[in-house]
Amino acid sequence: MKEEVIHLKSLEAQSFRHFDLKKKLRISESIIQGLLFFAGILSIFVTIAIVYELGKEAMLFFALPDVTFAKFFGTTKWQPGIGQYGIWALVSATLTTSTIAMLISLPLGLASAIYLSEYASPRLRSILKPILEILAGIPTVVYGYFALLFVTPILKSFLGEDLSVYNMLSAGLVMGIMILPLISSMSEDALSAVPRALREGAYAMGATKLETSLQVVLPAALSGIGAAVIIGISRAVGETMIVAVAAGAGPNFSFNPLEAAETMTGHIARISGGDLSYNSIDYNSLFAIALMLFLVTLVLNLISQWVVNKFREQYE
Repeated sequence: MKEEVIHLKSLEAQSFRHFDLKKKLRISESIIQGLLFFAGILSIFVTIAIVYELGKEAMLFFALPDVTFAKFFGTTKWQPGIGQYGIWALVSATLTTSTIAMLISLPLGLASAIYLSEYASPRLRSILKPILEILAGIPTVVYGYFALLFVTPILKSFLGEDLSVYNMLSAGLVMGIMILPLISSMSEDALSAVPRALREGAYAMGATKLETSLQVVLPAALSGIGAAVIIGISRAVGETMIVAVAAGAGPNFSFNPLEAAETMTGHIARISGGDLSYNSIDYNSLFAIALMLFLVTLVLNLISQWVVNKFREQYE
């Protein structure tokens, strides 16, 4: 009888400890859920606040009597001081340098990611990946002078006088080198996350390593690779110091990469670094350019997301 009482008390104690543990776990989960919810709401609030602030200040620019949407979107010369408000002079340079950067970083980044994920040994991967990621830690102003003082003279030796000292080609090429580790690292993580069973199934059906990598692993990791591409595009469009140093310092509506031109970010950096008076036309124009930059980035991201989803549907 005494042993039964002791046994019952032991069971009650275990049950109480189990209940107490479950209660603590529920409290911990509630706290974590609350923190995650707060982080999500905060990110949405910050985004809305940025858009609101840009829109509010940009409306001061469009409220000026000489500024119209027709001039802003329908002309190609940007000189607000003399009544020329064609934003395409800045957009064209932004799109040109970003396109060159993605043409360099995307194939090289994917190729290096496939090699690191599918071909390199664990030891070689542990050596090469940190070396590649060192590129991401180099200050962008260093990249800018690298483009101006090293890449441009090399290109000039091949292209001659057709290439300007300040040009979009060298800026775009160096931007591609800067973005390469970002796309490579994120793509390699996405490829490594693909289940090993998919690879083994492909090998069992007689596929080679290259066929498995390109026709099985790559489509399975397309979501992660798409995210890498979208972030890479945003990084290219928003880059400032490389284009400010190497691309040129004057608005020029041109898609010729051999010419000098000024991107939206480069123009903002140059103008805001001067002695601007508050509420002047140049000051207000910066917010209109920033809002346009936000819209361009948003549109490019939506297009990239649509392309990724379109290809992903073919493999599902």
